[in-house]
Parts: sequence; structure tokens; C-alpha cells
Amino acid sequence: MFRRLYADVPPSRDVELHDLPVTRKPDLMRDFDDWLTIRSLPLDRAREHLRDIRNAGVPIGDVAVFQTSGTSGEPAVIVLPSSFVEYYFGIMMARFERYHWKLIGDVRKLGVRVTVTGGNGHFAGNAFNKLVHRLSPALARGLGLNFVEAEQPIDRLVDRLNAIPNVAWIVTYPSMLTILARQKEAGRLRIEPALFSVGGETLTNDLRERVGRAFPSLKYGIADFYGCTECLALSFECSHGRKHLNEDWVILEAVDEAMQPVPDGTLSATVLLTVLANEVQPFIRYDLGDCVRFHQDSCPCGSPFRSFQVEGRQATLVRVGEVTLSPLVFDLEHENAQRIQLVQTAEKDFELRIQLTDGAAAGAVFQDVITSVQRVFRDNGLDDVAVRQSGKLPEFTASGKFHEVVPLRSAEARNMTSSGRRQPATD
Repeated sequence: MFRRLYADVPPSRDVELHDLPVTRKPDLMRDFDDWLTIRSLPLDRAREHLRDIRNAGVPIGDVAVFQTSGTSGEPAVIVLPSSFVEYYFGIMMARFERYHWKLIGDVRKLGVRVTVTGGNGHFAGNAFNKLVHRLSPALARGLGLNFVEAEQPIDRLVDRLNAIPNVAWIVTYPSMLTILARQKEAGRLRIEPALFSVGGETLTNDLRERVGRAFPSLKYGIADFYGCTECLALSFECSHGRKHLNEDWVILEAVDEAMQPVPDGTLSATVLLTVLANEVQPFIRYDLGDCVRFHQDSCPCGSPFRSFQVEGRQATLVRVGEVTLSPLVFDLEHENAQRIQLVQTAEKDFELRIQLTDGAAAGAVFQDVITSVQRVFRDNGLDDVAVRQSGKLPEFTASGKFHEVVPLRSAEARNMTSSGRRQPATD
């Protein structure tokens, strides 16, 4: 595949990374059998393996197979060498400062670690935990790994967490963290963790402050990791709270819409990922779709690796005509609602899905939230947007993330998957 892709690239002694073409999920998945450097795992075999949830975390030969959540509308099958478990934990521990060793030691003494992500697929949050249990049981026991499915009803999820003794560390998504904070504020969630680790979505300062108020037990606060299934060990967070790129294993290019580099301090339109640690499935100048801004100054922690901020994903933005809105502009909370979700069904049409609290009157809650949403649209010059009440309940993504706002492309992808018009094997 790369031989064909690089057919017009000049001789190798003259090539620099930016001379190579950008790669994207649809093209790579179309050429999956020619993309892998091994010939023992054709796409049909990988999909057959992924169709059975009992295979989550089970290697095929000497490789592990995962699937991405398809947030951008184009899911992928990710293949990693089984040795990646050693690589992942090794590289992250190599970045530890004294602060991190103390944190890990303290948290392990306080209790167990619980991962709350999607349990209905071969996603990294679920399958990687199971892979660690399979390949290194002693490591899994030492980390105190426990898993709770995010998709279950909130009351059941809260009961499950309350039933686990000494929950000291929770690994989850920011969207689930929002739900846990609400349950803690309402007095239903009784756990007292010392640490949250989040990733996969944007963690806002408002949510960080809210969680800090709801969980005064958070001695070590919230660790916000940036990675992806394509490269789980993409970055690490230092003792000063900055995200640093693992530049000896990863190349991350911040680029504009024309795929040209942007200077440090400038928000990128997307980033291009090159992974130097996967010899089975090469990712070279791979368009991740994330918007990042590299810091211009060096970090006080002293790390030689560049640090950056993640501002969000292009796939999460709502586009109505010429107007582009961040999902953060919508206030989708109500005292009589457990979950609220705004789904874009056409360019100027949205439906509102609400899971009510017990005894709440649907009409009044829907009207309050619809009025709030329409106000946001009007404030942005959009007077002809329709927002209607839906009888459907809010939905999680296949990987267990909960998006309060689902833009049109993501909604279309989800509908196609659930209706069976597209195979969900790589979702």
C-alpha cells in the first residue's frame, strides 16, 4: 500500500516527513490487507474475531485487535503487537517523576482502580484491560484493575460503584465524569476516590472545578491523558499538569486546513500522527482530526519533550450553514433530568432526547431545555433552526462515551450502524 502511495515521492535520501502524503481512515481501511506488514490477518478474519465479544482482549496469534469508537463517522480496526503491553507500561513509567511514583504508591494503598468505559465492544478501555489480565496477571493484580460498563442505567452503575470497596482511582471519559459528579452532588454516589484519570474527550476547566467540589476526597485531582486507540501512549501528563508528547516514539504535526504546519501557540485544524512503535500496522502522517496548540515556552517540569493543549475534535463541532458551534455553548442540564442529548438530524433540524428523573413532568422539562437551546441558536444568528422533542432516550457511543451534543455526521454514522446498513465490526 505504501509503495503505491509513495510512487511519486522523490528518492529516499531527499525525503522529509512533510513530503509524504497524508493518510486517512477510509483509505487505510479500504486497503487493510495491504496496509498490515503481516499477511496472516486479513480484514475478514479480524472482523470475524471482533464479532464475538468474548474475544475482547484475546490476541490472534502474536497480535491484539481493537476497534475505534468511530466518533468521526469512520471507525477502524487497530492491530498491535502483543509486546505493546510491555511497551505501554514501560514508556509511561520511564516518564514518571518522583510525584508520579508517590501518587501510584499512595493510591494503591488506598484501594482499587476502576475503569468505567464501554463494555459492548473491542474498544481500548475494555479490551486493553482484558489483554493485560491475560498477558500479565500479576501486573493486573498489582494495579487493582476492575471494570464497570458505562452503558448500563445510571442507578445500576451507581449501585455497582457503591458496592466496590475502597474505590481509590477511576479511569473514564469526561462525559462519564460529568454524570458521576451529578450523582455525587445528589448524594447517590458514595465513593471517595483520590484520583480520576480521563481521556478520549475534552476536559473543560469548568468540569474540572465542578468535580473538585463534588469530590473533596480527590487528593490527586484529575489526570487528563491524551491518546487514541491508534497510539495509546501518545503523551503523558507531568507534575505541572501539562501534556507532553512522547517524541521518541511519536511524531505529531499540528497543521492547518491545507495540511501545512502551524507555528507553536497557534490552534491547529487537525494533527497528523506518525507512530514509531507499531511495526505491524504503520501509521504515517495519519489525520487524527484533533485540534491542538503546542506551548511556546518550556515546561517547568524540565522535560525535553514538547507540551501542548488539546482544544477538541473537529468531529464534535456543530455546523449550521456558515456557523460553527462548539458543543460547550449549550447548557444541557436540568434538575429534573438525568441525561440530556441534542442530536442534529439535518442541517437545521435537531431533536432533544431526555432521560427524566423519577416523577418529573416531561413537558415542562423539554420546554425549558428547548427554550435554552433555541436561545443559543438565536444568539448566533440562527433563527430558522428547529428543535423538537424526541421519544428516544439519550444514547452512548459504542465505546461508552456520552456526547451531550451529537453533530450531523456522527448521528448519521450511528444511525447507519444501528440500522444494519453498515457492518458495525469496526465501530
